[in-house]
Amino acid sequence: MSQTSLQDQRGDNIPLAVGTIILTVLALSLGDALIKMTSGSFVIWQIFVIRSLIVIPVLLGVLASKAQGKFRLPDAIPWVALRSLMLVGMWVCYYLSLPELTLSAAAAAYYTLPIFISLFSALFIGDRISRAGWAAVFIGFSGVLLILRPEAGDFNAYAILPLISAMLYAGAMILTRTRCRQQDPIMLSLALNISFVIVGALAAAVIALLPETMRQGFLLAPWSDMGPSEWISMTLLATAILIGSIGAAIAYQNGPPAMVGTFDFAYVGFAVIWGLVFFAEVPDAISSLGMLLIVGAGILSLRR
Repeated sequence: MSQTSLQDQRGDNIPLAVGTIILTVLALSLGDALIKMTSGSFVIWQIFVIRSLIVIPVLLGVLASKAQGKFRLPDAIPWVALRSLMLVGMWVCYYLSLPELTLSAAAAAYYTLPIFISLFSALFIGDRISRAGWAAVFIGFSGVLLILRPEAGDFNAYAILPLISAMLYAGAMILTRTRCRQQDPIMLSLALNISFVIVGALAAAVIALLPETMRQGFLLAPWSDMGPSEWISMTLLATAILIGSIGAAIAYQNGPPAMVGTFDFAYVGFAVIWGLVFFAEVPDAISSLGMLLIVGAGILSLRR
């Protein structure tokens, strides 16, 4: 494949976009496995605040070294703020699902993501969806239904949360492509992590006003004490979100959303691996078929 085909007239850099998104989902999937493992130890807002307070000085240092002391705010502050809030909402929904679902089931439900990216790309930026693209949408949703089995008696309503996460993330990545493409990825990551701190601190303040009987669970419990093992966990989570927040911005700035979203599917494979390694979760035959359909839909979407 020639260099001109790898980098189109809009300045796309497909190898960079694909390589970055695979590294990104590897880091994020490991971080999400750690979230699932520690959900009984931390409240979600504590993770948001402490994790991002570790990340923000690193990002400020990188920005300072790049700008040589000339700090400049993003050009499109409203769009950057909206993108950040959508991503915060996405992580809230996804993290709340993790204690209640197997990691692979949560990942599979979330990875309707490329389907939503394709649909939103057609709706908001005029990308055409071919017959193969619509077939990918149908196959992908069929795979999700096999995994979630919504009519089964043991259907878990928490499975809806990853679907909401997928919609929010897809919308945020369309914004990245259309409204934030010229913004520095480090600045986008900084804006996201500042949003985590603000939202997490506000939520913690509200929770402190609630009656004692309501302050429990992953969403509403008080903050936990931090010992050496907790700080190690937070540092690992900070590393994952640092890679993830920068990597997603770089990938979607340098490649078409539908294509990058397809390679985002690698998260499903990583989630199956971590679910097996860390939680002894083995998908049953029907769930495995559903995952294969989702991956097949991604490949078909790439070829459309």
